Amino acid sequence: LRRLMQMMGSCFKTLFWSCLLLFLVMTTWAIVAVDVISPHVERLAAEGRWPDCQRCSYAFSTVFQANVTLFQTVVSGDSWGYLAIPVIESRPWTAVIFVGALMSLVFGVLNLTVAVIVDVFAESREKDFSNRADDLAEEEREQK
Repeated sequence: LRRLMQMMGSCFKTLFWSCLLLFLVMTTWAIVAVDVISPHVERLAAEGRWPDCQRCSYAFSTVFQANVTLFQTVVSGDSWGYLAIPVIESRPWTAVIFVGALMSLVFGVLNLTVAVIVDVFAESREKDFSNRADDLAEEEREQK
């Protein structure tokens, strides 16, 4: 358990920077979404496209709301089709924004984060083997 906690502790720096990168990339897409997608979402909401969704009408109204929406739809995978598909059907070129956000966030940042964390764990494990070998050699010398 101690070794596992040490390995997890070594990943906190990596997790911090990964989360910061995720936030920056997501905020960049949120800014684009507010400028480009928000008017279409408001028009679709006024037409009654989402009668049972109160949040849908203002999902891309501010950068904060767009970040929440992108996190919900892209990172968490919740309600992707419910919000994005009607917008894409209405304005097909908006697929570039939704797919671009999906590709860069999920396949780019999140997979990169997992790869870096696995690499940090592997490096920590290698150091642990080296330290363990040194400890065993020291014990052997003390016994002689």
